[in-house]
Amino acid sequence: MPRRDEVGQMTLMIVGFAFVLAMAVAMVVDASAAYLQRQGLDTVADGAALRGADLGATGREVYTGGVPEDRLELTTAAVRASVHDYLVRSGAYARYPGLSFGVDLDPADSSVTIHVEAPLDLPLTVPGSPELATVGATGSAVVAVER
Repeated sequence: MPRRDEVGQMTLMIVGFAFVLAMAVAMVVDASAAYLQRQGLDTVADGAALRGADLGATGREVYTGGVPEDRLELTTAAVRASVHDYLVRSGAYARYPGLSFGVDLDPADSSVTIHVEAPLDLPLTVPGSPELATVGATGSAVVAVER
């Protein structure tokens, strides 16, 4: 027979373990959701970088000035417009509400780097976690002339 001063201690321990288990499950679910969204954004960033780099290969300057010897010329404005068009046509804006992107163009080697970022909608919330989280990805591509 349990002593009178130990009654209720097991209930408190079970409730405590259940709370810790629930927080661990919420953390794993949220981490999985963040990982999956980052993987999706990786695909979006890679596709956007390829589309932005491809702009040089199909741009008007090739038809008016000919194909250069080594690298194709890219402009930030043209790459930005091409990436925006890609994100609209691919449905990335609809799939990731609040999606934003940045363009980094290196004229020395005709490389295009695209960074995309979107708010993360976490399925479960852990007390003390940030209310608004974002996740991002980066993709890059280089345009070179092959003869």
